[in-house]
Amino acid sequence: MSEEKVPAESQGVVYVLDDEEAICDSVELLMKSVALPTRSYQSPAHFLADWRLEWRGCLLLDVRMPGMSGLEIQRLLSERGSRLPIIFMTGHGDVPMAVEAMRVGAFDFLQKPFHDEDLIERVQRAMQQDARDAERDTQRAQIKSRYETITPREREIAQRLMSGAANKLIAYDLKLSERTVELHRAHIMQKMGVRSLAELVRMLLEVGSA
Repeated sequence: MSEEKVPAESQGVVYVLDDEEAICDSVELLMKSVALPTRSYQSPAHFLADWRLEWRGCLLLDVRMPGMSGLEIQRLLSERGSRLPIIFMTGHGDVPMAVEAMRVGAFDFLQKPFHDEDLIERVQRAMQQDARDAERDTQRAQIKSRYETITPREREIAQRLMSGAANKLIAYDLKLSERTVELHRAHIMQKMGVRSLAELVRMLLEVGSA
């Protein structure tokens, strides 16, 4: 069992929270066989004390544990802003709880005892999903950073470009010359790092959704 506080590896970590030491040990060995870094906990309190928002990878979480259930852990992580994909590990009688957990955002669940191949396949899918989410977050942060370099006037013009307005109409609306609008448009495209209006619109939509 490994409960030391160490930085999460950049490629993601398989976190395991199960009160049974044998489960933690067997999952660690299995993940090691496919070169996936793993960190296991038998105590919800220790896990929550170590947890960091920047953790990437996935969480294998037992549904039923003494003192605090997996559903309670899921709720607490959600309240803290965690986006770590959760795969619940359930006993036979806990399937309804696991289904409820998926309804409120869990990635998947597996019934104990599970086959090694099933666990590896679901963990890998969860890790891939988390990697895609992380890449999307990075892209959104870069787009937002570029958008913040645009002046208030350029933002006015960018919003009108996004709505499909032509340069001539924008110039009339903002009481500018058409040449001035063209220059602002060129500056906007340069600052956002795009070559087409379609790319600009997609980025502005990303800014809006963020």
